[in-house]
Amino acid sequence: MKWNNNDQTSELNDLQAILNEYSPEVQNLVTQVLQLEKKKLYQKNPRYINEEILNLIKDVVQ
Repeated sequence: MKWNNNDQTSELNDLQAILNEYSPEVQNLVTQVLQLEKKKLYQKNPRYINEEILNLIKDVVQ
């Protein structure tokens, strides 16, 4: 499936609308997880990402 700019913009707008419904803490957590995943995208087999995400969640909960 090929994405065009309008599809991407629509998807981003939908995602932003959903995120705006949540608390700032949840928004921050989702942003951090997405940044972490983006950092690991180049790796064929990303290591320790689950642990890193778990640590992010634990930090927010504390």
